[in-house]
Amino acid sequence: MFQITIEKDLLILEGRFDASREAYALEMFDRVSETATVDFATLEYISSSGLGVLLATQKRLKESGSELKLINLTDHIRDIFHYAGFDLIFSIADR
Repeated sequence: MFQITIEKDLLILEGRFDASREAYALEMFDRVSETATVDFATLEYISSSGLGVLLATQKRLKESGSELKLINLTDHIRDIFHYAGFDLIFSIADR
């Protein structure tokens, strides 16, 4: 199961972010129009589809001078971002 909770400029990801939830995630991330923080503390898994949603959102936001900031990545998910080169595209912090 995968869920996104939006609280002002904070998106909280929970569960498994895979291809089966891509449409839902796109719908939720399309609501973001300014710089926002994405909290990964309760995310268990992210697939290439999930990475694609984040990348598309980051590109769209960068065009208007905004961005996604990522926090609380687990070691496993941080490794995925590093291997994909996404640590060069996103601002990643512990919190």
